[in-house]
Amino acid sequence: MLNASKASLDSTQRSQKVAWGVTVAGAIVVLLPLMIVAGVSFYDAGSTIGSPGHWTFGNYTQAWTQGRLGWAFLNSALVAITVTLLQALTSAMAAYSLARLKFRGRQGLLLLFLATLAIPLQLLVVPIFMVLKWGHLIDTYGALILPTAVNGFGIFLLRQYFSTIPIELEEAAMLDGADRWQVLWQVIFPLAKPAIVALCLFSFVGEWNDVIKPLVFTTRPELQTVQLALTNFQEQFTNDWPLLMAGVTIATIPIVVLFVAAQKQFVRGLATTGTKI
Repeated sequence: MLNASKASLDSTQRSQKVAWGVTVAGAIVVLLPLMIVAGVSFYDAGSTIGSPGHWTFGNYTQAWTQGRLGWAFLNSALVAITVTLLQALTSAMAAYSLARLKFRGRQGLLLLFLATLAIPLQLLVVPIFMVLKWGHLIDTYGALILPTAVNGFGIFLLRQYFSTIPIELEEAAMLDGADRWQVLWQVIFPLAKPAIVALCLFSFVGEWNDVIKPLVFTTRPELQTVQLALTNFQEQFTNDWPLLMAGVTIATIPIVVLFVAAQKQFVRGLATTGTKI
């Protein structure tokens, strides 16, 4: 029996070592490109990829001023935060209806929301453009916000999480006199914080990295976002890789900071969200 216990312990330790090895290898694969980008961003103007020469912080100052990233950052932050809040609100209300309210066609409506995930935004550019033109929203912030104010993935994600919350909590709140809105805001939302944080992270990252909407639906320079600024920056400084990598690094910093700050809630929200429809 002692030998069996020792063999089981050795097997567990080997499994843990293999798991750690796979995790470290995966981390290296993911982080290596980012490390290369950050390293190249410190090269001086006369350096090449294989010969770094002297390192300098001047690339960041030059990228910020020549790429006009300041105003682009404000635009991206405004659009990303607004869309994130709208997606969280619309997804929460639709998800609660699909998870708790009983009405005919509920499952069909959920499948319809899921079907929208199979349609890429690129295929909808023309009809969205026509709708925005009809509403006189081209070259406005509305063109950058409204097309993605509702998200089928967010509805599905929150619906799955709401389904895991015991309905007895809502019934107890209603016995105390709460209506549906009070139950949603005072009971469901606080309990669903991990899933809402996960949705907000997905939404913010998607909007921050979006280049299709600002490229197609706007032409005014004052509406330029970070990703569009980087696209123009790349065209302007194609051969200056250190300067371009500095711009990319600057644009990546908000996403990294946001994920580090909310990673616990993000992981918890994904781990506790079911997959049953």
